[in-house]
Amino acid sequence: MTGLTGHPTYTAPASPPNYADLDAALARPVLRRELFPDPVIIETCELLEHQGSYFVRVRSTDGAVGLCSGHNIRMPHLYPIQTQLVNPFFVGKDARDLDRLMEDVTLYQNNYKYQGYALWIPVATAEMAILDMLGRIAGKSMGELIGDLERTEIAIYQANNNRHLSAEASLEKIKELRESTGARAVKFKCGGRRENPEEVPGRTEALIPLMRPAFGDDITIYADCNGSYRGAEAIRIGKLLERHRIDLYEQPVPTDYYEDWKATADAVDIPIASGGGEVSLRNFRWLIGNDAVQMVQPDLFYFGGMVRCMKVARMAAARGYTTVPHISGTGLGYIYMMHFVSAVPSAGPYHEFKGVSEEVPFTCATSTLVPEGGILHLPRGEGSGVEIDPDFLAKHRIVPA
Repeated sequence: MTGLTGHPTYTAPASPPNYADLDAALARPVLRRELFPDPVIIETCELLEHQGSYFVRVRSTDGAVGLCSGHNIRMPHLYPIQTQLVNPFFVGKDARDLDRLMEDVTLYQNNYKYQGYALWIPVATAEMAILDMLGRIAGKSMGELIGDLERTEIAIYQANNNRHLSAEASLEKIKELRESTGARAVKFKCGGRRENPEEVPGRTEALIPLMRPAFGDDITIYADCNGSYRGAEAIRIGKLLERHRIDLYEQPVPTDYYEDWKATADAVDIPIASGGGEVSLRNFRWLIGNDAVQMVQPDLFYFGGMVRCMKVARMAAARGYTTVPHISGTGLGYIYMMHFVSAVPSAGPYHEFKGVSEEVPFTCATSTLVPEGGILHLPRGEGSGVEIDPDFLAKHRIVPA
């Protein structure tokens, strides 16, 4: 078909029918705006730092304050984006418009050109500070701002990240971790990460057959590959996991190898989890819509905060799939994870526990934040439910733009 100028015209294809339910899930607002009858104008949005510890602090024109403990591993590289391209965008905005703001921030100063961890980690840090502030205004937890309170007890799994250990030593480490918390699920590492050779040759194929006999049928077992395989090898390892009755196959291929995700899912019966590397709503839509994953694992920092992660969870739920957020970084990430999980109706049965933070001194009046029989108890109260040690916070200084 040609237009009046003689040049070909383009007709956009209709959205495939199997995406209609996912698009409806994406379109629903996340923030419970009805909790805030009056405007909440953000007066300041600042990055604070002290000896490698970062916080974003937001303050409303009415004096309400919210804090988010930053991703201290990545922020030393990303702070100019936080201070120059993200924080200024939120100043003067009505925090009740958070759903729209999470989209509009990509247009500010052409931020869409930085999409990926470089943009989404700073955006997430500002967003969760805003949610902490809004929770303190409304007298609600962060989770209650993005959904109904679905659970206050969160069952955990323990993961072994030691690829440098032998199969036998890895198994003993996993046993030790599980016994220390009473977790009813464990996760072990496969492969060499992103197609690299294994540090201990043959470790994966030696470890897989050991797992089920060691833990029995009452413990859930996950395998995490961190994108170690491609195509035929991903399928071969997946079938090996199936034979040895492993319950989940996490990130068998690199994040952006989408054809390999689909090929692997089509060839194996073991459920596949996305891993924490995906940064695109559109790509999650494709993975879910094409049944390439059966568990989604958006990372609250890597993916840009709770609003965006809830949209992924809603898409997954539309297909009957579960959500288990990935945990990255340091600080209070596991607390933000708990609040997010508390509001996700289709949350998976177990969630990662990496230990109580020793970097950020804080108090929590409503939870020990230590697993009891494999269960974490959700911090209750306003915002994050924890109070940062004021003396520690006072040592931090504003990072100039």
